[in-house]
Amino acid sequence: MKIVTDSGADITQAECRELGVTMVPLKVEVNGKSYQSGVDITPDQFYDMMDASPTMPITSTPSVGEFAAVYEALAKEDPDILSIHLSSGLSGTFNAAVQAASEVKGASIHLIDTLTLSAGTAWQVRAAAEMVKANLSKENILAKLRQIQDASSCFFTLPDLKYLIAGGRISHLKGLLASLLGIKPVIEVSKKDGKYYDVGKKRSFQKAIESIAESIGSVIPVGSRIQAQVVTASNPSGAELLKQAMDKSFNVEWLPVVTLGTALGAHTGRGLVGVICASMAALPTIP
Repeated sequence: MKIVTDSGADITQAECRELGVTMVPLKVEVNGKSYQSGVDITPDQFYDMMDASPTMPITSTPSVGEFAAVYEALAKEDPDILSIHLSSGLSGTFNAAVQAASEVKGASIHLIDTLTLSAGTAWQVRAAAEMVKANLSKENILAKLRQIQDASSCFFTLPDLKYLIAGGRISHLKGLLASLLGIKPVIEVSKKDGKYYDVGKKRSFQKAIESIAESIGSVIPVGSRIQAQVVTASNPSGAELLKQAMDKSFNVEWLPVVTLGTALGAHTGRGLVGVICASMAALPTIP
């Protein structure tokens, strides 16, 4: 079985090669120049360029043709393909993959809408790669990926709402009012539709970061043993603040901090701090 994902999973090309995963890049345009996310621009370069640009960055999904070409090439080696993607509630990437899959003959392509982003999508991609190497059946792989999806939660906050407003990811008027009042929202990525929902508001960015631990406590009992991974848009101090807050409430098995990639960072700007987490008891055993 072959595995395909997109750069919204924030997995490096080197790791994709190691996992045996094919990554299809999203695109981002900054100051009139287009780049392939995860290929020819690093997140740090991107945030510097975005800060200096007089215009908002523009993102675009891989085309149907690009996905079809990847599927056709992989099908020559193995017709069984598992394609795992960024939330359909946040990007048209999944729908482009669905359309491409319907046009490719001679391949059995199963598509997964992870209903999450960045490290949350990466968790499912890495688990799938490990299970494929362990020769698990497709049915077993899909069942365990559903377990990961059901167990995982994603919360984040950010210092500036202008990029989310410009990208249409939150209501313009609601977001504008929050910006004017200086409110910092805590946002959850819904496991029902993969969209952003405001679950808390704080008067300072620091308080918003610290309150993410409280939001996690609404879905996972305080004191639980959890697996977690912080994601930031070039904000290492914010990452440490969130880890400290979570360590007070949970027994955390930390995975390495992830820098939010360009395609997603274009809609948040520099500074975002968030976390992907799950109760260890709810996660499946992966070979």
